[in-house]
Amino acid sequence: MNRLIIAATLGVSLVLSGCAQQGLYGTSYSRSQVGQAQTVQYGSVEAVTPVVIEGRTDGIVGSGTGAVVGGIAGNQVGGGSGRTLATVVGAVAGGLVGQRIEKSATERQGQEVTIRLDSGRVISVVQEVQEGQYFQPGERVRVLGQGGSLKVTY
Repeated sequence: MNRLIIAATLGVSLVLSGCAQQGLYGTSYSRSQVGQAQTVQYGSVEAVTPVVIEGRTDGIVGSGTGAVVGGIAGNQVGGGSGRTLATVVGAVAGGLVGQRIEKSATERQGQEVTIRLDSGRVISVVQEVQEGQYFQPGERVRVLGQGGSLKVTY
């Protein structure tokens, strides 16, 4: 029964951590961006550099779930005060492992796109690679802006 609880908790953790990160590519929008005016600039891609976008490290899902699973596993060891110590150590270790799993599971492939705008200004925008498609030097693109946030799209 305990193995079933641990397996279910880990499965839910991985699913939630994968869903928790909003897409960081040019065609994804947060709810707060919908209906908001954006500036539009046009330009040409000068260079594209592959980058890695770090995974989430807020630990809400990963370390929380890991701590629960680790605590349950630690509670199965020994008896008396030894069991209490094992539960605490298991919870701490599980939290750390869960946080690392969450970070790894939410890491994304990105691209730094350097663009020469039609105005002559050169900018660089980092965003997630969508469906394995990198921008290519020479391509014409739109740069959408809202506040300090920019997105590159076709």
